[in-house]
Parts: sequence; structure tokens; C-alpha cells
Amino acid sequence: MAVAAVIIEKIGKTAVITINRADQRNALNLAVWTGLVDAWNELREDNDVWTLVVTGSGDKAFCAGADLKETHERKIAAEKAGEQFLSAMPLITPMRGMDMPKPVIAAINGVAAGGGLELALACDLRVAAEHACLGLPEVSIGLMPAAGGCARLPRLMPYGIALEMLCTGEFMTAQEAHRVGLVNHVVPSGQLMEKALERAEKINANGPLAVRAVKEAAAVNCSMSLADSLCYETLILARLRQTEDSWEGPKAFSEKRKPVFKGR
Repeated sequence: MAVAAVIIEKIGKTAVITINRADQRNALNLAVWTGLVDAWNELREDNDVWTLVVTGSGDKAFCAGADLKETHERKIAAEKAGEQFLSAMPLITPMRGMDMPKPVIAAINGVAAGGGLELALACDLRVAAEHACLGLPEVSIGLMPAAGGCARLPRLMPYGIALEMLCTGEFMTAQEAHRVGLVNHVVPSGQLMEKALERAEKINANGPLAVRAVKEAAAVNCSMSLADSLCYETLILARLRQTEDSWEGPKAFSEKRKPVFKGR
């Protein structure tokens, strides 16, 4: 029986997505790409899931990037078939073209390189184990990070440091990544999932539709002027006010009890 390349486990209202190729340092092959896309599609529509945690199996690597061996084999096969092969990465992935309104937390349990770091960059929060290291080494093999690395890294940390990292291909320790704001939390390896799930539970304690509205507003704000962003916030709030959850919070407060949010 084939072992799944991507595993989904549900813990309360959190879905944990694990890249399950520890022997290959959780490298991104076709099976992983398919598994991640399927997971994103499934969990986006699952009303019982409010947050996602993405991690890798084992304690060596979160994801070491593209499976270069499989990529080369697919390129050779395409050339023999008289076809052009430009990239092993699908056009639509969690890093590009797939909207996920729910908060996603990356639990970085080791090396996050190339596409692996780009997957972490596409998440909303990043929690790293103390021994983790992060880098985009594509330039060292004559390529460039094209799954969000060049687009997202300068938005998440100081531009000069991001450009140095991109141009040199050098790696950054978890502690350095935390210092420049790339990583939210650094914890001992044995506490990584505990911390990631604790952050997820903290988010889940809030109104899920309100959390998604905040995520949407914050994302849009990055590409708008302040005036336009303030107007957009008002529109999102008006939409949020049409939900049951938006009234449950004030009602629970007046009744001196914890709110019971239903995601509707």
C-alpha cells in the first residue's frame, strides 16, 4: 500500500497538514504538490476547520524544496516525448493562485529551503524549532525563487536583508529569522507542535468569520493607500455585521459568559 505524500489530521478545529517524505527531506515532488493542492481545496470548504498548521515529517526538514532528481527525470522524459518542460511546479499552488481565507501556521521543524521556505512564506504565521534554518538558494543552481520568494520575502523583513538573502542564497538561523521578523516564535524542537497548536487554539477562541475578515483586510491593505484601505475595512465590517457571530460576542459579554461562535 502506497504511503500518502501529504497527511491531514484534524485536532479540534485545527487541521494539521504534514508533508510525509522524511527520507527525502520532505522535498516537493508531484505527489506532494498534488497532496497540498487537494488539502487546500478540501480544507477551504470544511466548515469544521478554522485554522491550518503545515509541517514536515521527522525533525530534519520542514521541506527542502523541489525534488531535483524527479524534476530532472521528468525533464528527460518530456524531451524524449518532444515536449517542452519548464517547471515541475503546477501553475496553481498554495503559494500562488490558491486563496485560503483561514489562518495558516507553518511549524518549521528543520530545514526550509527553496520551495519549502516559499511554502512557509505563504503561511500567515511561522513557528520554528531552534535548529531550523531558512534559505532560498536557487541562485546557486542558476535559478530564482519563483513561487513567491522574491515577492513575499521583502514584504516580511527589511528589504536590504531580504535582497542579500536572495542574491547570496545564504541560509538564516531560526534565531536570526526571529530577530528580523520572518519568524514569529522560536521554540525547542520538542515544543514545536505544542506551540503551533497553542497559537491555533488562541485564534480559534475568536469568531472565525471575524478572523477571516481581519486576514482579508490586512492582506488587501498591503496593496492599497491608507484612505482606500480604511474604506475597504468599512465594507468588510458591513459584511461581517450580517453574520450571527458578530452579534454573539456582544451578547455573551452582556450576559457575562464566553461567546459560542458557530462560523455563520
